[in-house]
Amino acid sequence: MIKRLWAKLGLSSSPTAESLSSENIPVHVAIIMDGNGRWAKKRGLPRMAGHHSGMKTVKRITIAADRLGVKYLTLYAFSTENWKRPKAEVDFLMKLPQQFLDIELDELVSNNVQVRMMGSRDNLPPHTINALEEAISKTANNTGLVLNFALNYGSRMEMLDAIRDLAKDVKDGKLAPGDIDEEAMSERLLSSGLPDPDLLIRTSGELRLSNFMLWQLAYSELWFTDVYWPEFTEKHFYEAIGQYQRRARRYGGL
Repeated sequence: MIKRLWAKLGLSSSPTAESLSSENIPVHVAIIMDGNGRWAKKRGLPRMAGHHSGMKTVKRITIAADRLGVKYLTLYAFSTENWKRPKAEVDFLMKLPQQFLDIELDELVSNNVQVRMMGSRDNLPPHTINALEEAISKTANNTGLVLNFALNYGSRMEMLDAIRDLAKDVKDGKLAPGDIDEEAMSERLLSSGLPDPDLLIRTSGELRLSNFMLWQLAYSELWFTDVYWPEFTEKHFYEAIGQYQRRARRYGGL
């Protein structure tokens, strides 16, 4: 269903969107948003310009995902390794969630989108945390698309923390060693409550996972494109969904 926000933006149904099967839309799409800096450099612009342009793509793809009936959209916004970047760039990146939500929150609320965050709040500046907490609170009762920002997120640390929680529960007598299974592990991950991604998209031509949802992506379909994130359009998104629909997911079987 095209809601008020989407209709207002004037996005028409393209043949690519119409050709997709409504019976096989991935429930959960995860995206590694990559290539902002290279997009900017290619145009003689500062890296920050690429990040700002990439913020517009977030809106564009949120709209596309919602239109198709995707239930969960997880966006890799900032990794635990990104703190190694120059301070000026990190400071700018930390302002983007607030800028995006200041502009879009009211429409996200009215379009029934629920905002979530997956990552550590440690080291995040107060203005970033406050913006996210406000968005999470205001959209908590929404029942439409779940827009999940992976911010200050690293999968190895996530798994280590989950293993520590399991070990503590065993030590405290709350869990028997024989009861440790995939479900017990998944319940202790930051993505608890979300289904594993059906489809992972990575932009910019890089062919790696970059410490992103390593446990959850075990049986996900992977789709890579050379297109930089600021240039990624709904048509590219539909192309990824189309590729997903043409694949057979066997989960190790025949």
